[in-house]
Amino acid sequence: MAETFSFDPDKNYDEATLEQQRKIEKEIAENQALVSSIVDFDTISAEYSKEDETYLGKIQDLKNKYKCVRRTRGDGNCFYRAFGFAYLEQLLTNKEDYPRFKEVATKSKDELVSLGFPQFTIEDFYETFMEVVEKVGTPCTSEELHETFIDQGTSDYLVVYLRLLVSGYLQKETDFFQNFIEGGRTVKEFCNQEVEPMGKESDHLQVMALTSALGVPVRVVYMDRGDSGQCNHHDFPEDSKPSVYLLYRPGHYDILYS
Repeated sequence: MAETFSFDPDKNYDEATLEQQRKIEKEIAENQALVSSIVDFDTISAEYSKEDETYLGKIQDLKNKYKCVRRTRGDGNCFYRAFGFAYLEQLLTNKEDYPRFKEVATKSKDELVSLGFPQFTIEDFYETFMEVVEKVGTPCTSEELHETFIDQGTSDYLVVYLRLLVSGYLQKETDFFQNFIEGGRTVKEFCNQEVEPMGKESDHLQVMALTSALGVPVRVVYMDRGDSGQCNHHDFPEDSKPSVYLLYRPGHYDILYS
């Protein structure tokens, strides 16, 4: 029998909602690593068989094309965390692209300042970002990089800076991106509301902007509830050779290894 809801005029429902949200976030933080260790597809299949058989065929398709996966915490920041870890880990062995990326990263703060971002606001995030970039350029292992990304303070600073880079690129290319903004908002309003705040999920615009801002091509593989037993994918930018592979399920990004 369904529970009857009784409205209590003396109860602060906004506060109750916030408290419920805080409880959910606490449970997520306790049960999910910011970036997991490598997981095989058999482990993921075992989990899905208990919850949703729709995905099992698509996991088999992934298994035929990719080696394994790293999961990220479902906290709204998963795209940035997955992208950041996957690309920096790839740079540990791809020494050819490292100088280019370091130059782009080094110049990024001045570009953000030229777009109107206050230097004193972005300084700490930039310095943390560059410290990790420098670390990747020295003898650094995947395990050491993983330790960096599961440190909440450092990891969140990296996410913030990647969000700022996306915001900056969207605003620099306002004439193009304005065509994709819904709700009558300006690009700047969209960035203030949907890009810069922590915990805001990412969609195509954010993926397009970050890949373009850093010059890092990405393949997003989609695992949805469609009837096809195969996973579709999209490359950003189109017809590029991906450096980073991300697995997208509705509302969430993980890291794929090709």
